[in-house]
This record gives sequence, structure tokens and C-alpha cells, in this order.
Amino acid sequence: MLSLVIVGRPNVGKSTLFNRLAGKRLALVDATPGVTRDWRSAPGRVGGIEFTVIDTAGLEEVFDGSLEARMRRQTERALAEADVCLFLIDARTGLTPLDRHFSLWLRRQPTPVVLVANKCEGREGMPGLYEAYELGLGDPVPLSAEHGEGLADLVEALLPYMPPEPTTKAEPGGAVAEVRAWGGFDGGAVGEDDEEEEPLDYETKPLALAIVGRPNVGKSTLLNALVGQERVLTGPEPGMTRDAITVEWQWHGRRLRLVDTAGLRRQARIEEKLEKLATADTLRVLRMAEVVILVLDAEAILDKQDLNIARHVLEEGRALVVAVNKWDTVTNRTEALARLSDRLEASLPQARGIPTVTVSALHGRNLDELCEAVFGAHQTWNRRVSTSRLNRWLEGVLEHHPPPLVHGRRIKIRYMTQVKARPPTFALWLNKPADLPESYLRYLIGGLREAFDLPGVPLRLLQRKGDNPYAKGPKR
Repeated sequence: MLSLVIVGRPNVGKSTLFNRLAGKRLALVDATPGVTRDWRSAPGRVGGIEFTVIDTAGLEEVFDGSLEARMRRQTERALAEADVCLFLIDARTGLTPLDRHFSLWLRRQPTPVVLVANKCEGREGMPGLYEAYELGLGDPVPLSAEHGEGLADLVEALLPYMPPEPTTKAEPGGAVAEVRAWGGFDGGAVGEDDEEEEPLDYETKPLALAIVGRPNVGKSTLLNALVGQERVLTGPEPGMTRDAITVEWQWHGRRLRLVDTAGLRRQARIEEKLEKLATADTLRVLRMAEVVILVLDAEAILDKQDLNIARHVLEEGRALVVAVNKWDTVTNRTEALARLSDRLEASLPQARGIPTVTVSALHGRNLDELCEAVFGAHQTWNRRVSTSRLNRWLEGVLEHHPPPLVHGRRIKIRYMTQVKARPPTFALWLNKPADLPESYLRYLIGGLREAFDLPGVPLRLLQRKGDNPYAKGPKR
């Protein structure tokens, strides 16, 4: 499949074009220059042709050890892996010295370049469009990424680079005709997980794994250590990651879709618009994930914000794995582990048995143990229990510890069944659902967790009232 990388100086509309070609609002978009820092990819389809589109940070002429220089090196790495480069300029601003500098640099690269003049809606972009011919990169493609105009011309420019055997067939009328009729924008709404049980075949469907935590606990360093390369930017600067970056990876033949996310701070401390957008993007990733790794700093284990993040993950119904990072810096490890265990037991009783792994992302220690915990949590999250086993267990529970009397009357629990997995969800049929005490529900959930080996995942127990066949009088 053809891969397209979008490059250009800051604030020319690269992320807007990325979202347009991907058909979803995946990348953060704001008027502030330098919003995008890491390169990210997504499948795209326009005009009957399919491709992989890559968004990059803004190109700047910096070659030191600063953040801007590291961003430029990430862009160079993405350019080397792409088949075609879309060099974006701002037609309304016109050519700048930075545009001219990087056009000369791109002409020396082996990757073919398609010049794209963005923001060409109306007449204000016409002078910049004609000025773009000075770069010597061929005819510029005029378009408006914000409004979806000019995509047909972009498809025409990309057709010569398509593989000889396209994977999809264009509709009658050709690819360009399809683009001219295509004017919508799919917002990419996230659906709920399928309630039907699916076989755990990681070769056909990768495990969706999100990495979350407070700022500066080592989330990006952990992702780089897992995949074995500097895939995302790392550094001492707080708030380094803004976009949620997805990376496809394999561990011992099992596929994963890793997602690095922005650090989550307390809501009261979030004031800047970009941080609000990054936080919303992280919460969106949590809703799509199957397993979540909560990264903790070994020097500040499970503070209030860590607990808030963990509770949110469990409320979303995701499997949780705790990774205590920077473990090599801890002196009294026995005391630290005991403190972590006590905090988990006291503060997260709704998911007792959460797997905890001590790691050092910087030195790559215990990463295999972490992956084993992730796949183990995923299998538990997908587990189903037969109705016969559930009701045999329920019969023993009711015999040894029946529900308490309510207003002198007994609550009759008739039977139980599992209605779905991901997470395990059970339904309990009884005559008075509203009167069953919350403490007894917690007792049943704890018994389910222990009897059927369901540690560390959220369990849901729904109450259902059975219909009384005589409520409307006897049939005649």
C-alpha cells in the first residue's frame, strides 16, 4: 500500500490534511504552531485509492539537542520510510525563506515530492499558488484541507505513484469523479466493543493496549523500550506527548496496537486549550483500549491522581495492569511493594488482584514480565463462565450466606447468568432488586472473582426482576 508523509513548516495545515485524508479527527488541530511533535500514521482512502498517511511535526532549521531538533529528526525518519512526500505550503501566507530552504532539502531526498498549496479557498490564496512554481517541484496542487476542496487534483497527482495492482477497484467514472462527489467528513465516532465473544487470535486482531499515567512518569520511554526504537519523543520537558501515538508491534508472534498518550493531570490544573485537547484525546483512547497500562513513578507510588486514573480505567470497563517505572532508583523495595499493595487493596477494591510489575523503561528491565501480565489480563477480561457453573456456585452461596431480610421479608434470588464479557458482566434475577443491599452485591462480586479466577478486572453485576405470571390475574 502506498504511504504518504505530510511535511512542511509549522502551522501550514498538515494535521488538518491528515485528518481529512484519514477521514477521522485523529490529530490535534490548533492555531498554535508546533502542536504536532511525534509522527503518526493512519489508513486513508480518497477517490477509490487506499494509502497510509503520516502526519509529522513542523520542519524547522534546528540542529542542536533542543526539542525542535528532535522533532525534525523524527520527521526525517518518517520521510525515509514513505513512498511519496506531500510538501505543504500556506498559499495565503506565500513562500517563506523556510519553505525555500526545505524545498531544496527535499529535492536532494530519494522520496518523490508532490507540492501542495493549502488554504486555497477563495481568491486570497491565488498569489501564493502562482508563487509556488518558484520552488521547482512541479505544478503545485491547490486545495483546502479545512473545507475538503481540491482533493480530486491531489488524487490525479498521486495516481502515477500507485502500485501496479491496486487493492481496491474504483467506482465507475474513475477515481477523480468519486472524489468530486465526496464532500463529507467522517468524525470517526468510537463505537462500543462487540458483545459477542471473539476468539483470542492475536494474529488476526491485535490487542489494543493504551499506556497512561501522570506527566513525566516514563510512558513514552516505556513505549520506545517495548518496540526497540526511538519511535516517540522523550525528554525531561513536562507534557512532551500531546497526540495519542499508535504503534503496531509484535511480542512473541502476538500482535499489539500500542498507544502512547499525554500525561493526565488533575482537572483543576488544566488551563491551556492544548492540554484540554490532549486530555480529551487520552480519554478517547481509553474508551477504545482493551488493556491499559498505568505507569507509576517509583518515587511517588499511587498518589491521588494515579488513583483517579485507575478508577476511570475501571469505570470504562478496561483491564488494568500497573507498571511501577524507575524501579532501579528505589532503595527499600520491600517497603515500596508493601505500600503499593496496601494502597491498591484499600483504594481499588472493585478490582482486587490487579497485576503489578516493576520495570525500568530506561534500562529495558522486566518488559517480558509486563507483556505477560498484559496478555494474562486480556484473557481474564474475555473470560466466560457457563450458566450451570454459575448457578451451582450461587446455590452454595445462598445456602451458607443468604441475603438479609428486608422489612421482615426474604429476598429470593432465582438464578444468575453471564450476559457478556469484555469486561465480565453477570445478571442476577431476583424478586426485589431495589431492596438488595449494596454490601451483599459486593460480597457476591468478591465471591465471583475468587471462585472463577477473575482477578484484576472490573466485574459488573446487573439486577433483573423476573416477571410474575400471576400479576395480571389468572388466564381464562
